[in-house]
Amino acid sequence: MTTATGSGADAAPQTTDILDELRWRGLVAQTTDEAVLRDAFASGPVTFYCGFDPTAPSLHHGHLVQLVLMRHLQLAGHRPLALVGGATGLIGDPRPSSERTLNTKDVVADWTERLRTQISRFLDFTGENPATMVNNLDWTGELTAIDFLRDVGKHYRLGTMLAKDIVARRLESDQGISFTEFSYQILQGMDFLELFRREGCTLQTGGNDQWGNLLSGVELIRKAEQASVHVMTTPLITKADGTKFGKTEGGAVWLAPDMMTPYAFYQFWVNADDADVVRFLKIFTFRSRAEIEELERAVAERPAAREAQRALASDVTTLVHGADATAAVIAASQALFGRGDLASLDEETLVSATAELPRVDVAAGSLVLDALAGSGLVAGRSAARRAIAEGGAYVNNVKVTGEDVVLEPAVLLHGRYALLRRGKRTLALAVVGA
Repeated sequence: MTTATGSGADAAPQTTDILDELRWRGLVAQTTDEAVLRDAFASGPVTFYCGFDPTAPSLHHGHLVQLVLMRHLQLAGHRPLALVGGATGLIGDPRPSSERTLNTKDVVADWTERLRTQISRFLDFTGENPATMVNNLDWTGELTAIDFLRDVGKHYRLGTMLAKDIVARRLESDQGISFTEFSYQILQGMDFLELFRREGCTLQTGGNDQWGNLLSGVELIRKAEQASVHVMTTPLITKADGTKFGKTEGGAVWLAPDMMTPYAFYQFWVNADDADVVRFLKIFTFRSRAEIEELERAVAERPAAREAQRALASDVTTLVHGADATAAVIAASQALFGRGDLASLDEETLVSATAELPRVDVAAGSLVLDALAGSGLVAGRSAARRAIAEGGAYVNNVKVTGEDVVLEPAVLLHGRYALLRRGKRTLALAVVGA
């Protein structure tokens, strides 16, 4: 079989063993019988699926791992089914600590469409092994409680369900677990059974925290159809220091531009630690082994150049937001720090690039030193005066030459914005009102 080995999401495939390739990339945590799965890949194509529940209005970095895995498998000749859980999203996978707040049907339906649009960017829905989008509401929406209990529930044993790690932890908690969330594993198992029957699907993928739920489908198919199927999980992604992978401790890296701007998204990746960047290149990009090994040498020999981080940020931002957005982000990043023309940035790009900077609203004609102090770049007006006197204060990358300089209309970007800078890298945005 084949797998992608060149840079970019549509890289030309190169003959190799797909399971070995995925292991090298750090995309395999556990599988059911590996030898049998390896034979299935070799004799493929294998129809596989991954589920995405609309429990938020956007996918995040954890889902991105699954989408990249799906794309690798599709490039290797296998057929992906992307399941958006219009039904399971009404319930939600049990969390370790407490019950989820149930969203309305209208909210879940809206989020389902948002996720479908996001997923469609990552997979090829044409060609010899086209992807298919499915919604589990299609087979659960009209299912009666009696049919569910008779046809599906009879294959589940309470002792096995209670032994699931997440269920056991919740039962020991103060809140316990509702019958609604307790039943989630049955619904996920039913999804696998339905896709096995409808599409010939024999593999489910997911995060390693989903191992128990994934096995639910394996057991259901074995009992209901006397057939063997496979599951494969990806590791949960953490940083080298063991902390969670996100903007902040536990914070998601959202894929939707209205929840995390392309600029902030790019900056997250470009700020990856040297200890993490090579691993992230393997997991989140489609660069070849040779390219990644070269970037690994660059990290060791020229760490200050941050070549690997820039490659990572460019590839992942392009994958998620497109080449045009990435080019705009790079141009904005350079312009913010004086290596490009701020005035050339359109208003949307400027606003996106400065969305997470400290912000101060000031009146037209305000003194720059007041804007500096108000933004928090300096500790107060006295500190602002010192920064200006020392030549360390800038407005739109132009050095401020005196403490009497004001924010005049002629210097504003798009008639209302002034980028404030203290020193080389500390930024804020002044928004000038009437």
